[in-house]
Amino acid sequence: MLDIAEELHRWVEQGRDFAVATVVAVGGSAPRQPGAALAVDSDGTAIGSVSGGCVEGAVYELCQQALQDGETVLERFGYSDDDAFAVGLTCGGIIDILVTPVRADTPGREVLATALSAAARGRAAAVARITQGPAELMGRAILVRDDSDPESGFGGYEGSLGGHPELDRTAAGEARALLDAGRTATVEIGESGSRCGQPLTLLVESSVPPPRMIVFGAIDFAAALVRIGKFLGYHVTVCDARPVFATPARFPDADDIVVEWPHKYLERTQTDGRTVLCVLTHDAKFDVPLLQLALRLPVAYVGAMGSRRTHLDRNDRLRDVGVTELELARLRSPIGLDLGARTPEETALSIASEIVANRRGGSGVALTGAHTPIHPDGARAPSVRIGSVA
Repeated sequence: MLDIAEELHRWVEQGRDFAVATVVAVGGSAPRQPGAALAVDSDGTAIGSVSGGCVEGAVYELCQQALQDGETVLERFGYSDDDAFAVGLTCGGIIDILVTPVRADTPGREVLATALSAAARGRAAAVARITQGPAELMGRAILVRDDSDPESGFGGYEGSLGGHPELDRTAAGEARALLDAGRTATVEIGESGSRCGQPLTLLVESSVPPPRMIVFGAIDFAAALVRIGKFLGYHVTVCDARPVFATPARFPDADDIVVEWPHKYLERTQTDGRTVLCVLTHDAKFDVPLLQLALRLPVAYVGAMGSRRTHLDRNDRLRDVGVTELELARLRSPIGLDLGARTPEETALSIASEIVANRRGGSGVALTGAHTPIHPDGARAPSVRIGSVA
């Protein structure tokens, strides 16, 4: 749901009634992961997607029905060998969809509205909703926000799941842990908040600020990489010590442009485990002090442009300043996957492909002839049997 927060927040502000269908569990080669959503308002306008097209029509009708009767429902969609033209996933996977009406009389509408507002403004927030349990609790939600956010209440939560008070506290704790990790996932807890008793399943959706991509070197390849970085959802910064090259006119798509020695900027800026660093300067006076620092930071990716000769020379220079072999092993150089790229745009695609493969654990080999899962994150089947709740 939070993946379409900006549009849904506008609907809330406009006072629209709508129903939101959210993927809450997947199995096999499912096209979308938990948290993906499709929403339909009372005028029939639809936004988002839950399956890439396979079951959108059926889910659209479920949303319209939920708007009419005000009931939360849970439906499973899978592939039918008996009738390949039946509504289902042609990829062979399984998805469970929670359809929740969000009307003026919906319990907890304020909580969902607050979660959508926070996500739309780029603030860290997590919303936990019951996706399996007693019918009267289905779809109930609580919200937690980042402790560093002054609006968050510093460890508190908003809303109630409608059961035992300990349930709210336990769910808030689970949601906060997933928010800290920037993850969306399902968790099971006991109905009273303990780890025993009747189990409840929660979907915790986390919305965190976009990860950072810092591109060092204001060259033509960088301009193409900035564009594709924005397309992938990164907050993109371009850094170069040369003011004549690091200009808004040359990088109109960048979120930030910094004129500073690269290693000096990296020393003072904030990075985290999702940050990717792309070093395109291929100039030793910039590269060596920058990579000496970058390879010791807990970031997601460090890549450096250059020929194989440049790579070998750069590694020798890094060893000379004390960079260890273990640290050097983190360096992706020459940067990118082997796509035969020539143009700046093709090179940017090569770099972005390596970043995605690194992030998702992909092999980088062609899918044709391979026997690995296309969607490895969705390979685990749901662990509980789910039926409709009316």
